[in-house]
Formats: sequence, C-alpha cells, structure tokens
Amino acid sequence: MAEQRKSPPVVLDAVSKGIIEQLQEDGRRPYAAIGKAVGLSEAAVRQRVQRLVESGVVQIVAVTDPIQVGFSRQAMIGIKAEGDLQALADRIAEIAEVDYVVVTAGAFDVLVEVVCEDDEHLLQVLNTEIRTLPGVRTTETFVYLKLRKQLYNWGTR
Repeated sequence: MAEQRKSPPVVLDAVSKGIIEQLQEDGRRPYAAIGKAVGLSEAAVRQRVQRLVESGVVQIVAVTDPIQVGFSRQAMIGIKAEGDLQALADRIAEIAEVDYVVVTAGAFDVLVEVVCEDDEHLLQVLNTEIRTLPGVRTTETFVYLKLRKQLYNWGTR
C-alpha cells in the first residue's frame, strides 16, 4: 500500500481474514469460489471485498517482475538525513522510480527501494532526484544482484 492510513486499524473477523487469504493465493479467484471457501454467498463476498478495498485493508493489483517489463536494476538506498524525516519521505515517495519508502530507526533514517532500467538510470535517480533533496546528508546504495524471495501474503492471524 502506498501510504499508511491515519485512521484506527480495521478489526477483521475470521471470515474477512479468510477472504484476504483466498485473495492472497489468487487475486483473480472468483467471488463464488471464495464464498465456498469461507461460507458466504458470492454477493456477500463481493460486498466484503469492496469494504476491505475502500477501508484500505487490501489493494488488488497486478504484481510484475521488473526484469520482465524492462527494469533490470533494483536497489535499496539507505539515507541518512536531517530535519523533518516525514517530509523528506513524502518528497521521495513522489519520485516515479521509487516503489517503497519507510522511515526507520537505526543506521539509516529512510530506506528507499527503486526500480530502474539500468545502472545509468539508477545513477540519474540518485544524483538528480534523491541526493539533491533538502535534508539528505548521505546515501548508501545496495544493488540487488538476485531477488530470491518477494511475497505479499503476510498472514492474517
């Protein structure tokens, strides 16, 4: 999800958690099949899914393999910063190549994942987009050599 909601977390019952688990296995699974698995009608599942989407609990998207769609360079960038970290994170989140931004505690103040076409593109993003932002003191780039695991099926229990 692109941005954390500021409202209190939604309390999920066992049925909603079951629906989420079904969608995590296959985001295109028919509502009728989900209904059979969780004990609801197709219409009831459709309504539940709509509420889950509207409340920001779930987001149904197509997840691509960056390499297969022309983005052969991925990297995690650790940023040491000064000033308002949330404002900096918001500015970084606006950069098209950025797909993940988190304010952290530890060695880095902000961690950023970027997806780029190649090394030249990564260098351009670093030099003209990230390092020029007010508050950025230093960056350290961790280039991905091989992605071994990337899942979006966090448990609901």
